Amino acid sequence: MAHQFQKHYSREEARSLLPKIREWLRRLDHFRERLQRSEQALKSLRGAGEDLGGDAANSWVRLMLEMRTVLLEFYRRDILIKDAERGLIDFPALIGGREVFLCWEKDEEDIEFWHDLDSGYAGRERLGE
Repeated sequence: MAHQFQKHYSREEARSLLPKIREWLRRLDHFRERLQRSEQALKSLRGAGEDLGGDAANSWVRLMLEMRTVLLEFYRRDILIKDAERGLIDFPALIGGREVFLCWEKDEEDIEFWHDLDSGYAGRERLGE
């Protein structure tokens, strides 16, 4: 049977990545806040009819590149960000030979839930021990 994802995580593998993932999510939150401020600055310059180049535009581009770098950490590991603000993350996994997601949210201490690929958060079920 063909699988949608190349990488599948055991619960232990996914669990071992949680400290890094927490840090990446913190960085994304920080970048999002800075990006909003940067976009407001650009908007006010545009409203005043000023040149949109220079420091404001360079700052915005740097922020986008920094965010991209963090997002690539998830992408190259086949880890899905379902909601960056909530810190909702899915790890491809196999349970009983079936491809599913291990589901984790940033406020949760451990990975305790899974769901089918198409059921999403609403279909979460608790993992057995």
